[in-house]
Amino acid sequence: MSTLQGYVDRRVLLVLQDGRAIVGVLAGFDQKSNIVLADSKERVYSADEGVEEIPLGLYLVKGEMICLVGEIDEEIDKSVDLASIRADPIPPIRYG
Repeated sequence: MSTLQGYVDRRVLLVLQDGRAIVGVLAGFDQKSNIVLADSKERVYSADEGVEEIPLGLYLVKGEMICLVGEIDEEIDKSVDLASIRADPIPPIRYG
């Protein structure tokens, strides 16, 4: 949990257990690693079309759903043409 403190007020990417990729500004977190993102968007990947960004606004993610938290380099992120990226969606994690 203490490692999340360095990401507060920075743009991050969350990869969730169900395969979703959420980008937003880390507004806060708690002792269970639940995360609040401001100005968030879901990035939906497709092998046939470019990446679609769906605005979510202020968004709460349960800590148990988070697989990965990574800081985004905003300059590089702005320079990427998401419409030209083709990728299969990340499959959800299956247990058992």
